[in-house]
Amino acid sequence: MDISLILVINPGSTSTKIAIFDSDGNKIYQNNIKHSAEELAPFSKITEQFSFRKEIIIEELKKNNIDINKIKVIMGRGGLLKPIRSGLYEVNELMIEHLRNSINGEHASNLGALIANDIAKSIPDARAFIADPVVVDELQDVARIAGHPLFKRISIFHALNQKAIARAHAKAQGKNYEDLNLIVVHLGGGISVGAHQKGKVIDVNDALNGEGPFSPERSGTLSAGQVVDICFSGKYTKAEIKKMITGKGGLVAYLNTNDAQLVGKIILEGDKYAELIYKAMAYQVAKEIGACAIVLKGKIDAILLTGGIAFDNIFTDWIKDYVSFLAPIFIYPGEDEMFALASYGIAYLKGEANVNVYGE
Repeated sequence: MDISLILVINPGSTSTKIAIFDSDGNKIYQNNIKHSAEELAPFSKITEQFSFRKEIIIEELKKNNIDINKIKVIMGRGGLLKPIRSGLYEVNELMIEHLRNSINGEHASNLGALIANDIAKSIPDARAFIADPVVVDELQDVARIAGHPLFKRISIFHALNQKAIARAHAKAQGKNYEDLNLIVVHLGGGISVGAHQKGKVIDVNDALNGEGPFSPERSGTLSAGQVVDICFSGKYTKAEIKKMITGKGGLVAYLNTNDAQLVGKIILEGDKYAELIYKAMAYQVAKEIGACAIVLKGKIDAILLTGGIAFDNIFTDWIKDYVSFLAPIFIYPGEDEMFALASYGIAYLKGEANVNVYGE
């Protein structure tokens, strides 16, 4: 019997991760294709990279003797769409239109569904999907109020990894995700801290646009008054200020690196300033966990730390020192977004997945 294959496509700012899984969940192939600054320089917008990245993916599959006609599901990394509930979505025309027009902002992940859909069209019986994109929105109504009617709190976070880790933890405990209250912390280039109540993320910091803890690349919450002063100082363009918030904030701004591992190394070598900044990041993460504890009214089954920085015992120990009194802490270092996406494709092939329609 022919085995159906699942292609997973996860575009990042300077790379495209691809993987092939079979319907039993076995990883057959994976690669992280790097794109140099010179290669990306001709493209003024991320969506203009569509053909360039698609052709590289096709070439990689051929080069590694992957039978493209056996691919029946293509899972693309979900992009900055309109807010949607968690789950599996088939790529449709409205989704393509919204991603092409960058309705919620430009991000490399916007390419995932576009490329997946185009490749699927060339393969008999193949279908293209996304799952748990960063715009998953399950906020309770009271969490949406920002403090002024011209502003609102929005849900943009590491939904795919947070949900996958939460479900994996629940399974390891012999329980259902929908029966637990969890605080899940994704520690990566951006940091998101979510309050998961019985299977829904009822509150979470906007991990992209300046809310919550600062991170290796993002400034997190800043004083609104000081931001206004910077904006009208005449020293910076709008684009430069946005970069201060996302891309050139956090550790990059303080220590000129987004590499937390390197920061840990220079701390061990005696750099006291680096230690202060790194501790401040852990301190802010702990404060955000405390805020989520209030959201869950103190009824917390576990606190889960995940993402690349969760490999750093020094950093996670600092967080533990602040929040261990709240609930048991479990550490799941790293992330496996490729398998998380593939698992949705596997569930679809087995007839176990509910397929949602974007726009309904």
